[in-house]
Amino acid sequence: MQKSTLFCLLISFIFCAKIKAQSTSSLYASPKHEVRAVWLTTIGGLDWPHHYAQSTHSAEIQKQELCSLLDQYQKAGINTVLIQTRIRGTVIYPSKYEPYDGCLSGFPGKSPGYDALKFVIDECHNRGMELQAWVVTLPVGKWNKLGCARLRQQFPGLIRKIDADGYMNPEDPRTARYLADICKEITQNYDIDGIHLDYIRYPETWKMKVSKEQGRSNITWIVKAIHDSVKAIKPWVKISCSPIGKFNDLSRYWSHGWNAYDKVCQDAQGWLRDGLMDELFPMMYFRNEQFFPFAIDWAEQSYGKIVAPGLGVYFLDPKEGKWQLEDITREMYLLRKYHLGHTYFRGKFFTDNIQGIYHFAQAFDGTPALVPAMTWESKATPAVPTRLQLTDHSLSWQGTTPYYNIYSSRTWPVDINDARNLVAARLNSTTVTVPTAGRYFAVTAMDRYGNESQPLQSYTKQSHNASELLPCHDGHLFLPAKSKVLDAQWLVIDNLMGQQMMVIPFKDKQADVRSLSPGYYQLRSLGNKGISHRLGYFKVEETEESKKAMQCPPTL
Repeated sequence: MQKSTLFCLLISFIFCAKIKAQSTSSLYASPKHEVRAVWLTTIGGLDWPHHYAQSTHSAEIQKQELCSLLDQYQKAGINTVLIQTRIRGTVIYPSKYEPYDGCLSGFPGKSPGYDALKFVIDECHNRGMELQAWVVTLPVGKWNKLGCARLRQQFPGLIRKIDADGYMNPEDPRTARYLADICKEITQNYDIDGIHLDYIRYPETWKMKVSKEQGRSNITWIVKAIHDSVKAIKPWVKISCSPIGKFNDLSRYWSHGWNAYDKVCQDAQGWLRDGLMDELFPMMYFRNEQFFPFAIDWAEQSYGKIVAPGLGVYFLDPKEGKWQLEDITREMYLLRKYHLGHTYFRGKFFTDNIQGIYHFAQAFDGTPALVPAMTWESKATPAVPTRLQLTDHSLSWQGTTPYYNIYSSRTWPVDINDARNLVAARLNSTTVTVPTAGRYFAVTAMDRYGNESQPLQSYTKQSHNASELLPCHDGHLFLPAKSKVLDAQWLVIDNLMGQQMMVIPFKDKQADVRSLSPGYYQLRSLGNKGISHRLGYFKVEETEESKKAMQCPPTL
């Protein structure tokens, strides 16, 4: 039997609608724990920034551009952002080791006038998202460019030239020490959630003079040096990397000579096994039999750690490839079936909604999700929050942990194991604005490892009068009449975490809110003098289109 035939049989079995005792909706429903990530590329401003910060005003434009991207990520359910922090021997933060990259100010070595890394960390945390500092390890850019030139001057003989580019020598002990120092600096100075290593491998064109076994040992030594330096400071900071998408040849499927283990000496599965990695984002930019069996291999060899394969959404752009949306969505269904996360490469192709991938993600990830807890680092259960108080429009409580999760349902007690009840994740405050009429609530505390406390349940029975919500049907919000004494030209729609989602003129009777994810929102007016008034809350229901996207099994 041919490999392709075996493959089709395998996938048909996986996706069979008659899987015993399981419905399609239960197989692919949005889970409570799942990594949904995106690579935010800064080199050359590919994803961000598209404007240079050369004055206070232009720096604010650059910041706002980032906030707009993060808002889009949040609406699509993203809970992990990987931002390119070390680029090519250059960085996006004030470092004692390396100069600024030119992507921020337009001038290599020059500050943009603010700390971009701190800014993106704060903005991600305000939106309930984790932030990992993406560190490009061995490549240091063009031979005579700033990053490479400085390293050549500082470490004679360390940088090797391949064609026009320089690379840190993985066989030189100075490489491990230096990269560990870079990662230590980031960990000490910033409230990051992870260090994400890129290109932690031999360059494919490197002329190796050592055995493959020694080569893997050399790369693993670098990983260990970084791991030890980071964990000694903040053991909750995840160590992750983006290995080649196929770990090695499988018994029935050939990697076509492009794999992590044999080709470029990345023992990524061994790093999970030995505790050197907490999370992997394999670059699985392949289709069909070059994707599905290799994704299953990552799932089977995860050793209880987190794996969120990278999806090549850039191939949906006709300028980059000839993929169809179904090529990606079929992959997402399989990843969810095997309890793997998913990561988009890269950010711009995702938010540009190429072939509708962004809208599909909004439906596929219909409810918020928590990043799986790092139970291999800590299993301690946080203390339960106390003193939960409800008003008509808010919740407040007390606690000592850095993060909190909010659950809600119309039945008591609120089941926190039901992903559909999770309404706000990883809040970094002890109060939230939310309509409480007709609902019960539960609040859990969460530590830096992702461990969650038992719930604090609300006991006060709220009114079940749904008419207290503003009417919203089929993606159209019916607006309240404008008062003659209300000085308001605009309407602002905020999510329950206080993030602004839409601004519309206050002149029509309806507003199109189909771009919003299902959930609760606040509507407020905004006057010319910046005065705002709350007008009420409304709920966006699932559309028929989103329901069909979740109910229909993938077409093979």
